Amino acid sequence: MTTTISSREFNQDLGRAKKAAQDGPVIITDRGQPAHVLLSIEEYQRLTGPPMSIIEMLAMDGADDCGDLEIPIRREFPRAADLS
Repeated sequence: MTTTISSREFNQDLGRAKKAAQDGPVIITDRGQPAHVLLSIEEYQRLTGPPMSIIEMLAMDGADDCGDLEIPIRREFPRAADLS
């Protein structure tokens, strides 16, 4: 169940918003327009999946297919800093 509250209501009654987030997303409006969503940590983790290490990310299918990355060779040397 989705609950919608104004940012003013959110600031005045955080406990109510946290309780409502246990039943579903809480949409927080700013001047009548949706601005933020409050989720329980369980729902957030369900949506984002388990955290991955850099090793797991690199092992993913397609991780080595990053396109053609061309790094130009610099032929000039950087100038010395003028500290005068």
